[in-house]
Amino acid sequence: MNVSLLDGWFPWTVQIVAALACLAAIGWRDRNWRLRRAPLAVVASAAVTAVLAVVVVRAAGITDPVPFTLWIWAGVAITALVVLVVGWRGARWWRRLLAPVAMLLAVFCAANAVNQSLGYYPTVDDAIGELTDSPLPQQITLSQLGTVTGKTKTGRIVSVDIPGNAGFHPRQELVYLPPAWFRSKTRPKLPVLEMIGGEFSEPDNWVRAGGAVATADAYAEKHHGFAPVLVFADPAGGFKVDTECVNGPRGMAEDHLVQDVPRYIEKTFGTSTNARKWGVVGWSMGGTCAVDMTVEHPNVFTHFEDISGDIGPNTGTKQQTISKLYGGDAAAWSAHDPLTVLAHHGRYQHVTGWFESGDHEGKHIAQAHKLCAAATKDGISCKVNVAPGFHDWQFGSRAFAQALPWLAQQLGTPGAKQLPKPHHPKPLAASDRRGTGAPRTA
Repeated sequence: MNVSLLDGWFPWTVQIVAALACLAAIGWRDRNWRLRRAPLAVVASAAVTAVLAVVVVRAAGITDPVPFTLWIWAGVAITALVVLVVGWRGARWWRRLLAPVAMLLAVFCAANAVNQSLGYYPTVDDAIGELTDSPLPQQITLSQLGTVTGKTKTGRIVSVDIPGNAGFHPRQELVYLPPAWFRSKTRPKLPVLEMIGGEFSEPDNWVRAGGAVATADAYAEKHHGFAPVLVFADPAGGFKVDTECVNGPRGMAEDHLVQDVPRYIEKTFGTSTNARKWGVVGWSMGGTCAVDMTVEHPNVFTHFEDISGDIGPNTGTKQQTISKLYGGDAAAWSAHDPLTVLAHHGRYQHVTGWFESGDHEGKHIAQAHKLCAAATKDGISCKVNVAPGFHDWQFGSRAFAQALPWLAQQLGTPGAKQLPKPHHPKPLAASDRRGTGAPRTA
């Protein structure tokens, strides 16, 4: 099942078979069909597809680019359906059979066009594992923690049910514990990174698509088993829910990520409670969340990596965002807009950030520079890195692997090598302003 869904023979084979099946279903038939009914069916299908494209993007509030191939294959599926209905009378049995086959294959190609654009499921095995909710490699339950020997050379993924607040009901979340955590006699209070995925995501996306566990294990292997604890958190409560990690009509996601998760992780796994040893990493929407959560709650999170994030939480235009995300509350928009927060916040202390975008992401590159410039003025040490890549999980995976040594050093992970900070602002006077998150102790 380790067959690539992103490139190679399998996607091309399905696309070719889908196209041939649709053409065979249309067929040559009689003169009236060739010159009148079939062309009308194709034109009608194209019109329906165009309307569907506009309606879906607007209704769903999709802000990321949508691959054009999605609509091509959606059009093929609609064409097969229209041909089946319009050409049923007089069609041979095998044409009637080929039409639904073409439709199903085209739907698969349309879905995989989105997958290829974002890289959610690299292989057939990843897709089946996600859709069937199969356990991840090295996944255990809380009750099985005691069965792992302290000599293990790889970490473990622990499935956890973190209680949500009254306004948020999270899905099952995951925690990566590095090998050093299982050395019970010398277990340190390890630092923590909350890992947040993109819009329309599952908590395990960072594992299946982002390769975060493999990256952390590789880091731990070079550092005597030490690495940050990774928390694959749920920012939405449902696959189709886009909260942008804020409190609002779509759920109290911010409270869950800022209060529920740290409280549970610290108590359950004995991690550090020092805000300087907590950070946030996110890709796409998660990158937006990483910046927003850190600048709003610097007494909870002190370090962040924003991979291909937006300028701030959004579900379209500013007015659409205020209406859908904040229930019409313009003040809530301002309170969660990073540039506005930075403009009105006192000087930050010990806060660092890493922005990374692909060289094909012009908008995100410009936004990262704008955010980093504003953050630097407020005392946040940050850098913007541009690397080859597109807006997909494969780029997010590489970006996290590149930044992990720096993040580990910033978090004070035992054994982490001292690396240069991304920027060195002048010493600033301490500020008595604090973030709005739950108070944190040493």
